[in-house]
Amino acid sequence: MEMALEVLLASLVGLLGLYILIYHNFIKGKTCQNETRLQGKTVLITGGNAGIGKATALDLARRGARVVLGCRDRERAEAAVQDIRRESGNKEVVFMSLDLGSLSSVRAFAEAFLRSEPRLDILINNAGVYCVGKSDDGFNAAFQVNHLAHFLLTHLLLDRLKQCAPSRVVAVSSFLYQLGRIDFQNIHLPVEGRLGAFKSYCNSKLANVLHVRELANRLQGTDVSCYALHPGSVHTKILRYFPGWIKSPSTVASWLFFRDATNGAQTSIYCATQEGIEKLSGCYFEDCRQKDLKPNARDPMLAKKLWEFSEKLLGLAS
Repeated sequence: MEMALEVLLASLVGLLGLYILIYHNFIKGKTCQNETRLQGKTVLITGGNAGIGKATALDLARRGARVVLGCRDRERAEAAVQDIRRESGNKEVVFMSLDLGSLSSVRAFAEAFLRSEPRLDILINNAGVYCVGKSDDGFNAAFQVNHLAHFLLTHLLLDRLKQCAPSRVVAVSSFLYQLGRIDFQNIHLPVEGRLGAFKSYCNSKLANVLHVRELANRLQGTDVSCYALHPGSVHTKILRYFPGWIKSPSTVASWLFFRDATNGAQTSIYCATQEGIEKLSGCYFEDCRQKDLKPNARDPMLAKKLWEFSEKLLGLAS
């Protein structure tokens, strides 16, 4: 009996060691190594009250930046502000109300931001949802929150970014862009069902990448650079959008095999702070390095057409 227990204990220790090895070599991902300071800089992060966004905000606050969290939930955002101030020692962390599911909220936010904040050096379009249904404006909810509202926000704040150049726009996308498809007949229309939610998420993440590619083309010569990224498979609260029957096993699996928010934030931090990557504006990053895109995200005409389509939906087209 004693020998059996020793064998069991040795097996468990061996499995734990194997898990640690796998985690550090294949799951954790790269760490942003630069020590860029951001004193005098202002950073805006959407959805910065939890997960990757909060971890990114904490890191940039530690670097000395003034950090504005654009969030929908006031209570959670104000709690995050207090956490970040306490952990970073930086009191220049503030909350501003922003609901990406409402285009009128985006416009009101941009107006308030421009009125109260004299600088914008780094815009991080971080917030995202995995869901079905329609937004307040009648669009596919995931398409609006993940792409359309961020497109509008970037448009409304672009002059301020240009005034503060060199400046950056960082878009948190996903490797699932590879499964996305831009169908201009229905990408903006509400969907239902689990498959609809998955397709909408993938489509919106492809839209993020295409938006950045076309934005980079239009920003040539302005000293404003932009980057899209995959944060890795991260254990975040996006799982709350999953149906109950899959949420529990997915949560357990994500704790074991996904990155935590701090590790998931590293590529966002890299794209926001790494010096010398300006020549890679419009590119896609993963694990703190540039990565080639799949064919569905490399079509410049598709990126241009999506830009024009987004302008039309938002009433921005002249």
